[in-house]
Amino acid sequence: SLTGKAVLMFAVPGGVVILTPAILATLGFTSAGIVAGSIAAKLMSYLAIASGGGVAAGGLVAILQSWGASGLSWAVTLLFGSAGAAVAWVLSTVCNVTVIYEDSHSE
Repeated sequence: SLTGKAVLMFAVPGGVVILTPAILATLGFTSAGIVAGSIAAKLMSYLAIASGGGVAAGGLVAILQSWGASGLSWAVTLLFGSAGAAVAWVLSTVCNVTVIYEDSHSE
């Protein structure tokens, strides 16, 4: 229905924007730095070993830590919200598809 689609189109992007900082903190990217023993620490270690001993400035770990420490910029918030809206649109479209099954063996 149109109401369900509208709710989905607003709820998913809002949820993505609201939950992203919490997800980053859960992974170990916090305002106090990367939490020892966390997924963030394991990712940092893996990437440091893969690159020969250091983590690249501007790389994945640096970006995620920056977001975890200071929050998301308006541009990143817009990007994540837009991605959430796209996912919501796809979900609402898929959920509105009606499949009719007809048994070809019926008489």
